[in-house]
Amino acid sequence: MHDTVTASYLWLIPALPLLGVLLNATLGARLGRGLVAVVAPAVVGGAFAVSLVALTDLLGRPAGSALVNHVYPWIHAGSLQLDIVLRVDPLSAVMILVVTGVGFLIHVYSVGYMAHEPDYARYFTYLNLFTFSMLVLVLADNLPLLFVGWEGVGLCSYLLIGFWYTKDENASAGKKAFVVNRIGDAGFLLGMFLIYWHLGTGVHSFSFGEVAARVREIPLGIVTIAALLLFVGATGKSAQLPLYVWLPDAMAGPTPVSALIHAATMVTAGVYMIARLNFLYVLTPTAMTVVAWIGALTALFAATIGLAQNDIKKVLAYSTISQLGYMFLAVGVGAFSAGIFHLMTHAFFKALLFLGAGSVIHGMSGEQDMQKMGGLRRHMPITFGTLFLANLAIAGIPPFAGFFSKDEILLHAFTGVHGSVVLWLLGAMGAGLTAFYMYRLLFLTFYGECRAEAEVAHHIHESPSSMTVPLVILAVLSVAGGWIGLPAHWLWGNRFGEFLAPVFGHHEAEHVSAAVEYGLMAVSVLVAAAGIGLAYFFYVVQPALPMIIAWRAGRLYDLIFNKYYIDEFYDAAVVQPIHRASVWLWRVWDVLVVDGLVNGTASAVAANSGLWRLLQTGNVQHYALSFLLGAVAILGYYAWW
Repeated sequence: MHDTVTASYLWLIPALPLLGVLLNATLGARLGRGLVAVVAPAVVGGAFAVSLVALTDLLGRPAGSALVNHVYPWIHAGSLQLDIVLRVDPLSAVMILVVTGVGFLIHVYSVGYMAHEPDYARYFTYLNLFTFSMLVLVLADNLPLLFVGWEGVGLCSYLLIGFWYTKDENASAGKKAFVVNRIGDAGFLLGMFLIYWHLGTGVHSFSFGEVAARVREIPLGIVTIAALLLFVGATGKSAQLPLYVWLPDAMAGPTPVSALIHAATMVTAGVYMIARLNFLYVLTPTAMTVVAWIGALTALFAATIGLAQNDIKKVLAYSTISQLGYMFLAVGVGAFSAGIFHLMTHAFFKALLFLGAGSVIHGMSGEQDMQKMGGLRRHMPITFGTLFLANLAIAGIPPFAGFFSKDEILLHAFTGVHGSVVLWLLGAMGAGLTAFYMYRLLFLTFYGECRAEAEVAHHIHESPSSMTVPLVILAVLSVAGGWIGLPAHWLWGNRFGEFLAPVFGHHEAEHVSAAVEYGLMAVSVLVAAAGIGLAYFFYVVQPALPMIIAWRAGRLYDLIFNKYYIDEFYDAAVVQPIHRASVWLWRVWDVLVVDGLVNGTASAVAANSGLWRLLQTGNVQHYALSFLLGAVAILGYYAWW
């Protein structure tokens, strides 16, 4: 249980990006690019500074302390007493530093990358709004407020992915991301309602502290169902099987958006949510097993697709899905701090990879096909050098950041209470494939002869300093960012895990011998080195060999190249039936039934009114004649009878 300390300044962290939204949305178009280029990064930089103050404040408190800021009474209805409360404990401290720190660098990079964008102010308004929503998500002290941030980043991803909405491809990608995420969000809502429904009588704030204290009163079956429903939400937001299909298409958005949303922030929200609700998941081995297996299978499945992609951003998209799988594997086997550790290091090197890809695309006049690149290291030395370091990090080569975090995940997958040899094997195979396809990307892009058209090749150039400086800073973090979490038997040990221990408690207390740890470490490094060596042989030594292998593999290569036809399957099994049903409902129910009833009623009333209008002419002679005819009829009636 945490000791809570009031920190009345925490509201500034999300409020500063929100101020940027207001300024850019109201004044950006009038005052020009200068104001936008200063305000948008500055407010995120300010939020990073306040986050550092919060971290310093937290480190000065006893272990297990948490900073809390009661901002505003929110929903007080009956037994539900929800307030807007922000919380900084070790877990949220890591998250706000990643979101604001990496987010600030991406904002600075965007100033150069989007310099020729006509709708400059709208882009930065969305980017600031996204940062605000993500900070609400990670700072929330209760599940409903976390869901507000969850939906906020979903909305902003739709706006940013479809930023160039006049192109049908971009608009469709934004809609696809929005719809797939809503499927996951339905599971999130049901899980949240289920927990609230079973919290028992009394007043409920729905804070994480309250849920943690009362979760053992909920029947285990209900806990399992709620945990699985919440995980459905996580699979949508973090692009895991089977709801991963939106993320590769989301590469249609601007490249800095990919770096922010698909590397450092939104896609990690599912991992963060499960880590935040660790007290719930550790009660249900069934849910933990499902999370771990989905993560491991996604890591391997996405890595196989990455082998055959030629669009430089699509390779990184499948790499992101795969790396998120490692994070879910970690939290699924109970290694929550290892999952958050990889979340942090992944934010460094994947943001660098996306921004580096953006630099390549910028230098190649918009070209994204790696088969039309080659030889760029001579023209773009800074981009090449930083991407080379990022590749070493994601491949898991020591002493780069990704090595320490991925190695810890594989260790827990092998030795953890919920781990197994098969889970470790899936993770190790995924690591080997990752090293291969990431170096395939590097060799196809920067080595050999340039395969670009003469006009494009003539204009290849290094990016401006507003883009290369963030690359260099992220490269430094990709190299040294993992040293905070060294293996237990090395130097100062795993300080990162010790920092997060008060949040995750005793769940990760495992004792592993140095021999086992070193043995697993050696295997993972050898697998990664083999992947790099194989990629070097295929794409530098024998560049014709991959084409021969692809030709001989035949249908197997086609299957992988076409991403296992999953999109086609979803289109045939889900999208088209729904589309046909919608068209049928429109033509039969809307047009025939609803419109028929409404229009038929209107026509009947109009016809009836027309008849009565013949009698109500307003002509006195007609009325006198009617009176006379009536009188004659009545008199005739009496005379006759």
